[in-house]
Amino acid sequence: MNIQERTESINNAVKKLADFVQTNDAVKNDFNEYIRTIGANNPNNRISLQAACFNYILERNLGEDLKSIPQLFLENTKRLNKDTRNIIEAIDNSISSVFEVKRVGKHGFELYNIVNERKYMVTSLMKMTALSNIGSGNFVIARIVNINGDDFLLEISGVLPAYKKDEAYRFAVAKIIQNPELVYLDNPEKQKEIEDDVAEIYDKFVEFFGTTEVITTNKNADDLIGMFNDFAEEGKKGDFKPLITEPEEYKYFDVSEFNNNYSNFLENSLGGFSSHKEIYDVGIIYDKELGLYAIPFYGTFNKIFEVKDYTKIVNYDSCIKYFLTKDKYSANLIKMVADKHKNFMEIVNAVLAKNYTLDELLRKYKRRYLDNKIISSTTVLYRSNAFSKTLGIIEDNETKPKIDTTQKIGRNDPCPCGSGKKYKKCCGANL
Repeated sequence: MNIQERTESINNAVKKLADFVQTNDAVKNDFNEYIRTIGANNPNNRISLQAACFNYILERNLGEDLKSIPQLFLENTKRLNKDTRNIIEAIDNSISSVFEVKRVGKHGFELYNIVNERKYMVTSLMKMTALSNIGSGNFVIARIVNINGDDFLLEISGVLPAYKKDEAYRFAVAKIIQNPELVYLDNPEKQKEIEDDVAEIYDKFVEFFGTTEVITTNKNADDLIGMFNDFAEEGKKGDFKPLITEPEEYKYFDVSEFNNNYSNFLENSLGGFSSHKEIYDVGIIYDKELGLYAIPFYGTFNKIFEVKDYTKIVNYDSCIKYFLTKDKYSANLIKMVADKHKNFMEIVNAVLAKNYTLDELLRKYKRRYLDNKIISSTTVLYRSNAFSKTLGIIEDNETKPKIDTTQKIGRNDPCPCGSGKKYKKCCGANL
Protein backbone atom coordinates (compact mmCIF):
# COMPACT_ATOMS: atom_id res chain seq x y z
CA MET A 1 0.00 0.00 0.00
CA ASN A 2 1.11 3.56 -0.67
CA ILE A 3 0.79 6.31 2.00
CA GLN A 4 -2.59 7.51 0.78
CA GLU A 5 -4.07 4.00 0.71
CA ARG A 6 -2.72 3.19 4.17
CA THR A 7 -4.02 6.49 5.56
CA GLU A 8 -7.47 5.78 4.11
CA SER A 9 -7.52 2.27 5.57
CA ILE A 10 -6.62 3.59 9.05
CA ASN A 11 -9.23 6.34 8.87
CA ASN A 12 -11.83 3.77 7.76
CA ALA A 13 -10.94 1.58 10.75
CA VAL A 14 -11.34 4.54 13.11
CA LYS A 15 -14.73 5.28 11.50
CA LYS A 16 -15.81 1.68 12.12
CA LEU A 17 -14.86 2.07 15.79
CA ALA A 18 -16.85 5.32 16.01
CA ASP A 19 -19.88 3.65 14.41
CA PHE A 20 -19.58 0.75 16.88
CA VAL A 21 -19.54 3.15 19.84
CA GLN A 22 -22.76 4.76 18.66
CA THR A 23 -24.63 1.60 17.66
CA ASN A 24 -23.68 -1.18 20.09
CA ASP A 25 -26.31 -1.08 22.84
CA ALA A 26 -24.03 -1.59 25.85
CA VAL A 27 -21.31 0.73 24.60
CA LYS A 28 -23.72 3.38 23.28
CA ASN A 29 -25.36 3.86 26.67
CA ASP A 30 -22.00 4.28 28.39
CA PHE A 31 -20.79 6.66 25.68
CA ASN A 32 -23.89 8.84 26.01
CA GLU A 33 -23.32 9.02 29.76
CA TYR A 34 -19.66 9.85 29.11
CA ILE A 35 -20.40 12.79 26.79
CA ARG A 36 -23.00 14.12 29.23
CA THR A 37 -20.43 13.93 32.02
CA ILE A 38 -17.76 15.87 30.10
CA GLY A 39 -20.29 18.23 28.56
CA ALA A 40 -19.49 17.37 24.95
CA ASN A 41 -23.20 17.67 24.09
CA ASN A 42 -23.20 21.25 25.34
CA PRO A 43 -22.97 23.70 22.40
CA ASN A 44 -20.95 26.09 24.58
CA ASN A 45 -18.31 23.46 25.32
CA ARG A 46 -15.16 23.60 23.19
CA ILE A 47 -14.88 19.78 23.21
CA SER A 48 -16.35 18.53 19.93
CA LEU A 49 -18.41 15.36 19.79
CA GLN A 50 -15.89 13.91 17.33
CA ALA A 51 -12.97 14.59 19.69
CA ALA A 52 -14.93 13.19 22.63
CA CYS A 53 -15.70 10.01 20.66
CA PHE A 54 -12.05 9.57 19.73
CA ASN A 55 -10.92 10.07 23.35
CA TYR A 56 -13.56 7.60 24.48
CA ILE A 57 -12.39 4.95 22.01
CA LEU A 58 -8.79 5.27 23.11
CA GLU A 59 -9.20 5.66 26.87
CA ARG A 60 -12.37 3.87 28.01
CA ASN A 61 -12.52 0.36 29.52
CA LEU A 62 -15.81 -1.45 30.17
CA GLY A 63 -17.24 -4.54 31.84
CA GLU A 64 -16.07 -6.88 34.55
CA ASP A 65 -12.81 -7.46 32.69
CA LEU A 66 -12.32 -3.75 31.89
CA LYS A 67 -11.90 -4.37 28.18
CA SER A 68 -10.96 -1.56 25.83
CA ILE A 69 -13.32 -0.33 23.10
CA PRO A 70 -11.14 -1.83 20.31
CA GLN A 71 -11.20 -5.20 22.13
CA LEU A 72 -14.99 -5.07 22.47
CA PHE A 73 -15.28 -4.12 18.79
CA LEU A 74 -13.18 -7.10 17.69
CA GLU A 75 -15.22 -9.47 19.88
CA ASN A 76 -18.54 -8.19 18.56
CA THR A 77 -17.74 -7.71 14.88
CA LYS A 78 -17.88 -10.60 12.41
CA ARG A 79 -16.49 -10.84 8.89
CA LEU A 80 -13.71 -8.36 9.50
CA ASN A 81 -10.89 -8.49 6.97
CA LYS A 82 -7.36 -9.17 8.22
CA ASP A 83 -6.02 -5.70 7.42
CA THR A 84 -8.75 -3.93 9.40
CA ARG A 85 -8.31 -6.33 12.30
CA ASN A 86 -4.56 -5.62 12.37
CA ILE A 87 -5.21 -1.88 12.36
CA ILE A 88 -7.75 -2.11 15.22
CA GLU A 89 -5.31 -4.21 17.28
CA ALA A 90 -2.56 -1.67 16.60
CA ILE A 91 -4.80 1.21 17.67
CA ASP A 92 -5.45 -0.64 20.92
CA ASN A 93 -1.68 -0.67 21.51
CA SER A 94 -1.03 2.91 20.38
CA ILE A 95 1.30 5.21 22.33
CA SER A 96 0.12 8.44 23.96
CA SER A 97 2.97 10.68 25.07
CA VAL A 98 4.67 14.08 24.99
CA PHE A 99 6.84 14.63 21.92
CA GLU A 100 9.27 17.28 20.79
CA VAL A 101 8.94 18.12 17.07
CA LYS A 102 12.39 17.68 15.56
CA ARG A 103 11.50 18.14 11.89
CA VAL A 104 8.43 18.82 9.76
CA GLY A 105 8.16 16.74 6.60
CA LYS A 106 5.87 16.68 3.58
CA HIS A 107 3.61 13.97 5.02
CA GLY A 108 4.37 14.09 8.75
CA PHE A 109 6.88 14.79 11.49
CA GLU A 110 10.05 13.53 13.08
CA LEU A 111 9.15 13.36 16.77
CA TYR A 112 11.22 12.72 19.88
CA ASN A 113 9.24 10.99 22.64
CA ILE A 114 10.55 12.68 25.79
CA VAL A 115 9.02 9.95 27.96
CA ASN A 116 10.53 6.80 26.40
CA GLU A 117 13.50 8.65 24.81
CA ARG A 118 12.96 7.36 21.26
CA LYS A 119 12.64 9.10 17.90
CA TYR A 120 9.74 8.38 15.53
CA MET A 121 9.15 9.37 11.93
CA VAL A 122 5.36 9.56 11.76
CA THR A 123 2.96 9.99 8.87
CA SER A 124 0.04 12.25 9.72
CA LEU A 125 -3.50 10.96 9.21
CA MET A 126 -4.58 14.60 9.08
CA LYS A 127 -3.74 16.93 6.22
CA MET A 128 -0.47 18.72 6.92
CA THR A 129 -2.08 22.03 5.95
CA ALA A 130 -4.30 21.65 9.02
CA LEU A 131 -1.16 21.34 11.15
CA SER A 132 0.72 24.28 9.69
CA ASN A 133 0.95 25.93 13.12
CA ILE A 134 3.26 23.14 14.35
CA GLY A 135 6.96 23.67 13.73
CA SER A 136 10.36 22.37 14.80
CA GLY A 137 10.95 22.92 18.50
CA ASN A 138 7.27 22.74 19.43
CA PHE A 139 6.01 20.12 21.86
CA VAL A 140 2.90 18.07 21.13
CA ILE A 141 0.75 15.85 23.29
CA ALA A 142 -0.06 13.18 20.75
CA ARG A 143 -0.90 9.55 20.07
CA ILE A 144 0.95 7.46 17.50
CA VAL A 145 0.28 3.96 16.18
CA ASN A 146 2.62 1.46 14.54
CA ILE A 147 1.13 -0.56 11.69
CA ASN A 148 3.30 -3.10 9.90
CA GLY A 149 6.47 -1.27 10.94
CA ASP A 150 5.31 2.23 9.96
CA ASP A 151 4.33 4.92 12.50
CA PHE A 152 1.26 7.10 12.03
CA LEU A 153 0.02 10.14 13.93
CA LEU A 154 -3.49 9.36 15.21
CA GLU A 155 -4.20 12.59 17.04
CA ILE A 156 -2.71 15.74 18.57
CA SER A 157 -4.54 16.84 21.71
CA GLY A 158 -2.23 19.70 22.67
CA VAL A 159 0.55 21.90 21.29
CA LEU A 160 3.11 23.85 23.33
CA PRO A 161 5.59 26.39 21.94
CA ALA A 162 9.33 25.82 22.42
CA TYR A 163 9.57 28.36 25.25
CA LYS A 164 7.19 26.22 27.32
CA LYS A 165 9.67 23.36 27.49
CA ASP A 166 9.39 23.29 31.28
CA GLU A 167 5.62 22.76 31.07
CA ALA A 168 6.07 19.97 28.51
CA TYR A 169 8.59 18.15 30.69
CA ARG A 170 6.50 18.58 33.82
CA PHE A 171 3.52 17.08 32.01
CA ALA A 172 5.71 14.20 30.81
CA VAL A 173 6.81 13.44 34.39
CA ALA A 174 3.20 13.58 35.58
CA LYS A 175 2.36 10.93 32.93
CA ILE A 176 5.30 8.81 34.11
CA ILE A 177 4.14 8.94 37.73
CA GLN A 178 0.67 7.84 36.66
CA ASN A 179 1.87 5.26 34.08
CA PRO A 180 5.55 4.37 34.69
CA GLU A 181 5.55 1.72 31.97
CA LEU A 182 5.51 4.54 29.39
CA VAL A 183 9.24 5.09 30.05
CA TYR A 184 10.20 1.70 28.62
CA LEU A 185 7.22 1.05 26.36
CA ASP A 186 8.59 0.38 22.86
CA ASN A 187 12.15 0.80 24.17
CA PRO A 188 13.64 -2.62 25.09
CA GLU A 189 17.07 -1.14 25.84
CA LYS A 190 15.54 1.18 28.42
CA GLN A 191 13.52 -1.67 29.90
CA LYS A 192 16.66 -3.81 30.29
CA GLU A 193 18.47 -0.92 31.95
CA ILE A 194 15.64 -0.44 34.47
CA GLU A 195 15.26 -4.17 35.13
CA ASP A 196 18.99 -4.37 35.91
CA ASP A 197 18.50 -1.54 38.41
CA VAL A 198 15.59 -3.36 40.04
CA ALA A 199 17.69 -6.50 40.60
CA GLU A 200 20.71 -4.59 41.89
CA ILE A 201 18.78 -2.37 44.29
CA TYR A 202 16.77 -5.33 45.62
CA ASP A 203 19.96 -6.90 46.97
CA LYS A 204 20.95 -3.59 48.58
CA PHE A 205 17.50 -3.15 50.13
CA VAL A 206 17.61 -6.58 51.77
CA GLU A 207 21.20 -5.99 52.90
CA PHE A 208 20.24 -2.66 54.47
CA PHE A 209 16.92 -3.55 56.14
CA GLY A 210 17.25 -7.33 56.47
CA THR A 211 13.76 -7.71 55.01
CA THR A 212 11.70 -6.71 51.96
CA GLU A 213 9.29 -4.45 53.83
CA VAL A 214 9.35 -2.01 56.74
CA ILE A 215 6.56 0.10 58.19
CA THR A 216 6.92 3.52 59.77
CA THR A 217 4.95 6.78 59.94
CA ASN A 218 4.78 9.42 57.23
CA LYS A 219 6.85 11.74 59.47
CA ASN A 220 9.85 9.41 59.17
CA ALA A 221 9.28 7.77 55.78
CA ASP A 222 11.16 10.39 53.73
CA ASP A 223 14.23 10.24 55.99
CA LEU A 224 14.15 6.44 56.00
CA ILE A 225 14.06 6.32 52.21
CA GLY A 226 16.80 8.96 52.08
CA MET A 227 18.98 6.90 54.41
CA PHE A 228 18.51 3.86 52.19
CA ASN A 229 19.32 5.91 49.09
CA ASP A 230 22.56 7.05 50.73
CA PHE A 231 23.43 3.40 51.32
CA ALA A 232 22.48 2.35 47.78
CA GLU A 233 24.51 5.17 46.21
CA GLU A 234 27.46 5.52 48.60
CA GLY A 235 27.48 2.34 50.71
CA LYS A 236 26.95 4.44 53.84
CA LYS A 237 24.85 2.45 56.32
CA GLY A 238 23.25 4.58 59.01
CA ASP A 239 21.21 3.47 62.03
CA PHE A 240 17.68 3.40 60.66
CA LYS A 241 16.01 1.78 63.68
CA PRO A 242 15.08 5.09 65.41
CA LEU A 243 13.11 5.94 62.24
CA ILE A 244 10.92 2.83 62.52
CA THR A 245 7.92 4.18 64.42
CA GLU A 246 4.27 3.18 64.57
CA PRO A 247 1.24 5.48 64.57
CA GLU A 248 -0.77 5.67 67.78
CA GLU A 249 -3.58 3.87 65.96
CA TYR A 250 -3.75 2.00 62.68
CA LYS A 251 -6.66 3.54 60.80
CA TYR A 252 -7.57 4.59 57.29
CA PHE A 253 -8.69 8.11 56.36
CA ASP A 254 -8.58 10.62 53.53
CA VAL A 255 -5.29 12.53 53.26
CA SER A 256 -6.01 15.95 51.78
CA GLU A 257 -2.51 16.25 50.32
CA PHE A 258 -3.20 13.29 48.03
CA ASN A 259 -6.06 15.16 46.33
CA ASN A 260 -3.93 16.65 43.56
CA ASN A 261 -5.02 18.71 40.62
CA TYR A 262 -2.87 19.30 37.55
CA SER A 263 -1.37 22.54 38.91
CA ASN A 264 0.08 20.89 42.01
CA PHE A 265 0.27 17.25 40.92
CA LEU A 266 4.01 17.13 40.36
CA GLU A 267 4.95 19.01 43.53
CA ASN A 268 2.63 16.92 45.71
CA SER A 269 3.75 13.68 44.09
CA LEU A 270 7.43 14.43 44.65
CA GLY A 271 7.16 16.46 47.84
CA GLY A 272 7.31 13.58 50.29
CA PHE A 273 5.12 12.51 53.19
CA SER A 274 6.63 14.42 56.09
CA SER A 275 4.90 17.72 55.33
CA HIS A 276 1.43 16.17 55.64
CA LYS A 277 -0.54 17.40 58.62
CA GLU A 278 -1.87 14.13 59.98
CA ILE A 279 0.09 11.05 60.98
CA TYR A 280 -0.47 7.72 59.24
CA ASP A 281 1.57 4.59 58.53
CA VAL A 282 3.67 4.12 55.40
CA GLY A 283 5.03 0.81 54.12
CA ILE A 284 8.41 0.92 52.38
CA ILE A 285 8.46 -2.21 50.28
CA TYR A 286 10.72 -3.76 47.69
CA ASP A 287 9.16 -6.00 45.08
CA LYS A 288 11.91 -8.12 43.51
CA GLU A 289 10.21 -7.85 40.13
CA LEU A 290 8.79 -4.31 40.14
CA GLY A 291 11.02 -2.27 42.45
CA LEU A 292 10.62 0.14 45.36
CA TYR A 293 7.27 1.34 46.70
CA ALA A 294 6.33 3.76 49.49
CA ILE A 295 2.71 2.94 50.30
CA PRO A 296 0.46 4.93 52.66
CA PHE A 297 -1.72 2.80 54.98
CA TYR A 298 0.08 -0.43 54.09
CA GLY A 299 0.37 -1.25 57.78
CA THR A 300 -3.34 -0.56 58.29
CA PHE A 301 -4.19 -2.79 55.32
CA ASN A 302 -2.27 -5.67 56.89
CA LYS A 303 -3.73 -5.03 60.36
CA ILE A 304 -7.22 -5.71 59.02
CA PHE A 305 -6.21 -9.35 58.51
CA GLU A 306 -4.14 -9.63 61.70
CA VAL A 307 -6.46 -8.40 64.48
CA LYS A 308 -9.14 -10.49 66.16
CA ASP A 309 -11.99 -8.19 65.08
CA TYR A 310 -11.20 -6.40 61.84
CA THR A 311 -14.32 -4.23 62.12
CA LYS A 312 -12.55 -2.34 64.92
CA ILE A 313 -10.07 -0.91 62.39
CA VAL A 314 -11.41 2.55 61.51
CA ASN A 315 -12.69 2.58 57.91
CA TYR A 316 -11.50 -0.98 57.29
CA ASP A 317 -13.89 -1.37 54.35
CA SER A 318 -12.71 1.84 52.66
CA CYS A 319 -9.11 0.75 53.17
CA ILE A 320 -9.67 -2.57 51.40
CA LYS A 321 -11.46 -0.89 48.51
CA TYR A 322 -8.70 1.74 48.30
CA PHE A 323 -6.00 -0.89 47.82
CA LEU A 324 -8.06 -2.77 45.25
CA THR A 325 -9.12 0.23 43.18
CA LYS A 326 -5.98 2.38 43.44
CA ASP A 327 -4.31 1.80 40.10
CA LYS A 328 -0.77 2.45 41.33
CA TYR A 329 -0.87 -0.60 43.63
CA SER A 330 0.13 -3.74 41.76
CA ALA A 331 -1.31 -7.24 41.62
CA ASN A 332 1.97 -8.38 43.22
CA LEU A 333 1.25 -6.20 46.25
CA ILE A 334 -2.20 -7.72 46.74
CA LYS A 335 -0.74 -11.22 46.35
CA MET A 336 1.95 -10.43 48.95
CA VAL A 337 -0.67 -9.49 51.53
CA ALA A 338 -2.91 -12.43 50.60
CA ASP A 339 0.02 -14.86 50.98
CA LYS A 340 0.69 -13.58 54.50
CA HIS A 341 -2.90 -13.85 55.72
CA LYS A 342 -5.00 -17.00 55.29
CA ASN A 343 -8.19 -15.05 56.04
CA PHE A 344 -7.52 -12.51 53.26
CA MET A 345 -10.16 -13.62 50.76
CA GLU A 346 -12.72 -14.35 53.48
CA ILE A 347 -12.58 -10.76 54.77
CA VAL A 348 -12.29 -9.16 51.33
CA ASN A 349 -15.32 -11.08 50.08
CA ALA A 350 -17.28 -10.10 53.22
CA VAL A 351 -16.53 -6.42 52.53
CA LEU A 352 -17.34 -6.67 48.82
CA ALA A 353 -20.32 -9.01 49.34
CA LYS A 354 -18.82 -11.33 46.70
CA ASN A 355 -17.36 -14.81 46.47
CA TYR A 356 -14.20 -14.20 44.44
CA THR A 357 -11.17 -16.41 44.28
CA LEU A 358 -7.87 -14.53 44.48
CA ASP A 359 -7.35 -14.95 40.73
CA GLU A 360 -10.82 -13.54 40.02
CA LEU A 361 -10.19 -10.61 42.36
CA LEU A 362 -6.93 -9.75 40.63
CA ARG A 363 -8.48 -10.13 37.19
CA LYS A 364 -11.22 -7.68 38.13
CA TYR A 365 -9.17 -5.04 39.93
CA LYS A 366 -5.57 -5.48 38.76
CA ARG A 367 -5.90 -6.64 35.18
CA ARG A 368 -3.50 -3.99 33.91
CA TYR A 369 -0.75 -5.48 36.05
CA LEU A 370 -1.56 -9.02 34.99
CA ASP A 371 -1.35 -8.07 31.30
CA ASN A 372 1.70 -5.80 31.54
CA LYS A 373 4.94 -5.51 33.46
CA ILE A 374 4.62 -2.19 35.27
CA ILE A 375 7.71 -1.30 37.29
CA SER A 376 7.13 1.14 40.16
CA SER A 377 7.24 4.85 39.32
CA THR A 378 9.79 5.42 42.12
CA THR A 379 12.18 2.99 40.43
CA VAL A 380 11.51 4.18 36.89
CA LEU A 381 12.01 7.88 37.70
CA TYR A 382 15.64 7.22 38.64
CA ARG A 383 16.29 6.28 35.01
CA SER A 384 14.12 8.94 33.36
CA ASN A 385 15.87 11.79 31.54
CA ALA A 386 12.60 13.73 31.60
CA PHE A 387 12.56 13.53 35.39
CA SER A 388 16.21 14.61 35.69
CA LYS A 389 15.60 17.58 33.42
CA THR A 390 12.41 18.49 35.27
CA LEU A 391 14.30 18.63 38.56
CA GLY A 392 16.74 20.97 36.85
CA ILE A 393 13.87 23.09 35.52
CA ILE A 394 12.29 23.31 38.97
CA GLU A 395 15.61 24.34 40.49
CA ASP A 396 16.24 26.89 37.72
CA ASN A 397 12.84 28.45 38.38
CA GLU A 398 13.52 28.84 42.08
CA THR A 399 15.20 32.03 43.26
CA LYS A 400 17.65 31.02 45.95
CA PRO A 401 20.05 33.23 47.88
CA LYS A 402 23.73 32.45 47.48
CA ILE A 403 25.10 30.30 50.27
CA ASP A 404 28.50 30.25 51.87
CA THR A 405 30.04 27.08 50.49
CA THR A 406 33.11 27.45 52.72
CA GLN A 407 31.12 26.63 55.85
CA LYS A 408 30.71 22.97 56.79
CA ILE A 409 27.14 21.82 56.13
CA GLY A 410 25.93 18.37 57.14
CA ARG A 411 24.06 16.49 54.45
CA ASN A 412 21.07 16.10 56.76
CA ASP A 413 21.15 19.73 57.97
CA PRO A 414 18.51 22.23 56.79
CA CYS A 415 19.69 23.86 53.55
CA PRO A 416 21.06 27.39 54.20
CA CYS A 417 19.17 28.66 51.14
CA GLY A 418 15.99 28.62 53.21
CA SER A 419 14.03 26.15 51.07
CA GLY A 420 13.07 24.04 54.08
CA LYS A 421 14.61 20.94 52.50
CA LYS A 422 17.61 18.99 53.74
CA TYR A 423 20.92 20.17 52.25
CA LYS A 424 21.49 16.83 50.46
CA LYS A 425 18.10 17.15 48.74
CA CYS A 426 18.54 20.80 47.79
CA CYS A 427 21.70 22.81 47.06
CA GLY A 428 23.91 19.87 48.02
CA ALA A 429 22.16 17.41 45.73
CA ASN A 430 24.76 17.63 42.96
CA LEU A 431 27.86 17.97 45.16
